[in-house]
Amino acid sequence: MIPTLILLGMICGRWWRSSLVAAAVGWPTLLVAADVMSVSAGLLGASALATVNAAVGVAIHQMVWRITRQLRRSGSSRSAA
Repeated sequence: MIPTLILLGMICGRWWRSSLVAAAVGWPTLLVAADVMSVSAGLLGASALATVNAAVGVAIHQMVWRITRQLRRSGSSRSAA
């Protein structure tokens, strides 16, 4: 399930705060609803791990976005000269 949360972060990386909140709240809710875990202290750990995994996806999205912006800027300055 780790790739699912990384993918969530990559897709919703532009709205990174919402993405991290969705992972922190949504993942434990899904675990309880699917009867994988009961409401216990371990759910807090699952929420933390979900947030970290989504943050990795957000970081990947942000890195690709910034590199793309730099390449576009450098390409437009070359064509203007």
